[in-house]
Amino acid sequence: MKARVVGGGPAGLMAADVLSQAGWAVDLYDAMPSVGRKFLLAGRGGLNLTHSEPYDRFVARFGARAPALQAALDAFTPDDLRAWAADLGVDTFVGSSGRVFPTDLKAAPLLRAWLRRLHAQGVHFHSRHRWLGWDEDGALRFATPAGEARVPAAPTLLALGGASWARLGSDGAWVPVLQAAGAELAPLQPSNCGFAVEGGWSAFLRERFAGQPVKPVSLTFEGRTQQGEFVLTDDGVEGSLVYAFSAALRDAIARDGQATLHLDLLPQHPLDKVREILNRGLGAKSLASFLKSQFKLSGLKPALLHEVLGASKDPAALAATLKALPLTLVATRPIDEAISTAGGVRFEGLDAGYQLRAKPGVWVAGEMLDWEAPTGGYLLTACLATGRAAAQGILSAAVPG
Repeated sequence: MKARVVGGGPAGLMAADVLSQAGWAVDLYDAMPSVGRKFLLAGRGGLNLTHSEPYDRFVARFGARAPALQAALDAFTPDDLRAWAADLGVDTFVGSSGRVFPTDLKAAPLLRAWLRRLHAQGVHFHSRHRWLGWDEDGALRFATPAGEARVPAAPTLLALGGASWARLGSDGAWVPVLQAAGAELAPLQPSNCGFAVEGGWSAFLRERFAGQPVKPVSLTFEGRTQQGEFVLTDDGVEGSLVYAFSAALRDAIARDGQATLHLDLLPQHPLDKVREILNRGLGAKSLASFLKSQFKLSGLKPALLHEVLGASKDPAALAATLKALPLTLVATRPIDEAISTAGGVRFEGLDAGYQLRAKPGVWVAGEMLDWEAPTGGYLLTACLATGRAAAQGILSAAVPG
């Protein structure tokens, strides 16, 4: 039996792994000169493979699409992922945040071990093959350095990524091709992305503090609060804490034209205590000196406070703003800058084995599907799990009856 896998990211590689282990002849095509480029980039700061939190909470991170992903995740849980990595010779550990990493924190050794196994299982890799769709006979069309190539029809699994980091291969160019084929698609949108603030930052804040982290801080939006850190950008905010709220913030901006979040700059101090300290008065100290001596605040946090309140020294206003500083966001950063994307092929247009109802013989996996999740290992786990599930769908479809 033969299968084609289009896309050399985690979902495509996992699909090729499952199919080749089952004895199928697998040809894998990728637009880039080598596979796994976004995977390698994600591992530069320490490859976050998955998360160790209780499994029910893990699944809930996928929000409205959790029920659609449940079966795939059940079949390839975070524990299964760690066992899979160990089978490749890569040990893992749980960090203080609950995130799971390879012991050496690197992506390259894991990818090299994985590719060695795939080569040993007979997977044939075809680089610099950019998928263009199908011809009138159903053959796959590819743009290659030598011109257009056509590959005879066979069970095909598409794992082409979303539309972020186009320079690494996931450019969303597949959208019009699948639309023309009748697939059900949700519009691609940025996820785990940065945002622009209303009116932009003052020149002082931008020139002095852009690129610096704000920590520790708690963020509250639509009744949900989480502590962490984020980064001030030239025109707004980005970073892990912002990414955790990006879906809700993005949807609120789309609905209302803006979204106002609140930052607790003193998450370790109760509001009553902050009020009590401020009500004593500044004495002979400047506000900056007072904040530094009483709350250990200096640098970016007082600058943010001044950005919102100006030179006000009113104790009530200071206390309220220190504990709930409002930031109004008006736009996401461009989709190509996002960590990941939302939208894509709707689960309603797939059968239980991830096959396109509009295009029998074609399966879809990974970030092409209409789901999103925060950073923290959830993205990679779901890409691997859906790649595995779609490959199992191909195997099941080949069994008579």
